[in-house]
Amino acid sequence: MVDTDIITSSSNSIVKQIKLLHKKRERWNKKSFFIEGIRAVEQSILAKAEIEYIVYSEKLFTNNGGKDLLEEVKKRNYKTYHISDKLFKDIGDTEQPQGILAVVRFKEYELEDILLSESNFLIVLDRVQDPGNMGTIIRTADAFGANGIIVTSGCVDIYNPKTIRSTMGSIFQIPIVHFDDIKECIMNLKKNNIEIIATSLDTNKYSYDVDLKSDCALVIGNEASGISKDVLDNSDYLIKIPMTGEAESLNAAVASGVVMYEVLRQRSKTL
Repeated sequence: MVDTDIITSSSNSIVKQIKLLHKKRERWNKKSFFIEGIRAVEQSILAKAEIEYIVYSEKLFTNNGGKDLLEEVKKRNYKTYHISDKLFKDIGDTEQPQGILAVVRFKEYELEDILLSESNFLIVLDRVQDPGNMGTIIRTADAFGANGIIVTSGCVDIYNPKTIRSTMGSIFQIPIVHFDDIKECIMNLKKNNIEIIATSLDTNKYSYDVDLKSDCALVIGNEASGISKDVLDNSDYLIKIPMTGEAESLNAAVASGVVMYEVLRQRSKTL
């Protein structure tokens, strides 16, 4: 069992490292991010994520499952650091910290890594900027069976702490590819015979009118301006969501969930 180091100073290098991980540039320089909370750390362990080290405070023992989690952490020989509740609050990102966080290495994937021999269902994110939306889309894609997510230039960082919390652990379950140029991304998908599906109000086709059982990639656009014109022009199908109320549109994460469910419905024999 690995010994626990005790940290008492805010100038400690571990404290400084975690504070730096609040910044996107530092996360990408280190290829690491942090997760916070009992459930998040449990999920990272179950997913066999590459955990660099775990930090906890006395607050952990006041939460259900906290003591058991720490025993499991030590049984698995993860490097641990014990700090005060005050220091923990300084390095974390939640209003009511549960007293445990983990620093995790993130995996980088290429498009070839996530493609299946058949039945591909991919999500392409076009300038999605809200961390909550981003995390919810990742979680929903995991729930509805997407085999990968492609994040393009202009999107919020998927390793933003708020995004990570919103994924509810799905960040460890679904591979994510980064593409700087969305036009290049679309062309690469087409070369792999993957149809591009985009949502648009300027169409007479509804989500259930298009065959979504073949290899396809669903594009989700910016919260304010929607999907880029270049992407719309290169899409195989434009679809819209049937609505009977007075609302003109849906939140990006909600809209993506509706279409993702339609993909699942068409591909499932039981829905």
